[in-house]
Amino acid sequence: MKEDLFDLAGKVAIVTGGAGMLGKEYCRAFAEASVHVVVADLRGDAAKDYAHQISSKKHPKAIGVETDVTDKMSVQAMVTRTLDEFGRIDILVNNAALDPKFDTEHASEHTNTFEDYPLELWNESVAVDLTGMFLCSQAVARPMLEQKSGVIINICSTYGVVGPDQRLYEKDDPTQQRTYKPITYSVTKSAVLGLTRYLATYWAGKNIRVNALTLGGVFNEHDDEFVRRYSYRTPLGRMAEKSEYCGALLFVASDAASYMTGANLVVDGGWTAW
Repeated sequence: MKEDLFDLAGKVAIVTGGAGMLGKEYCRAFAEASVHVVVADLRGDAAKDYAHQISSKKHPKAIGVETDVTDKMSVQAMVTRTLDEFGRIDILVNNAALDPKFDTEHASEHTNTFEDYPLELWNESVAVDLTGMFLCSQAVARPMLEQKSGVIINICSTYGVVGPDQRLYEKDDPTQQRTYKPITYSVTKSAVLGLTRYLATYWAGKNIRVNALTLGGVFNEHDDEFVRRYSYRTPLGRMAEKSEYCGALLFVASDAASYMTGANLVVDGGWTAW
């Protein structure tokens, strides 16, 4: 047995959506664990800037790579760059995802009812949230198979496990527009769990572990009304801080989880416990 089951020093990790709110936390946590980090993000400049920030004399080299997870050529170019730079890929964190409230030209349409939900937004969400994971997992498969080891962690949400509580999105003020958690969010997050189980069993004999990390709500400048409702609905009585998922991520990536594949590690403050 290794002396330190949680030792990740010298490993190479790709984090898609690495320049986003949670992606930055994952990249920072890996860097502090002496992992070489590839910050893969559609916003190339932001990815490179953050890679520079987390690279230091204390931390191993990190690189930022502009990556469109919906484009097979872009994903392959990112993997090639990683191999050219570090020679191997040990960990892939499939974190890139679309938040239709903020990340699309249809931002105002996220409030639509299911009956009026735009097909274009459905297709766009599926492309980023699900096809992106498929393409990235496929691209890292060859180097991981060649080195006979690898870990893939698919970031999921409680709404992939249970249906959204749409009461959270009601407004106390009747003059304000009623909002809904969009259909695409639940559908793609549920599919992530299916993808995770398929790949886990498919690569079970190849020493490639595939697991999902399911997150609860993270505070991100939400209004007081939403925070109050969410906190009341959660056994721990609050939303998560953005740093609170890093411990679980490092565990799943490490040899401490060597007998864990096809699993869904839920870190949600108890949201799905009742």
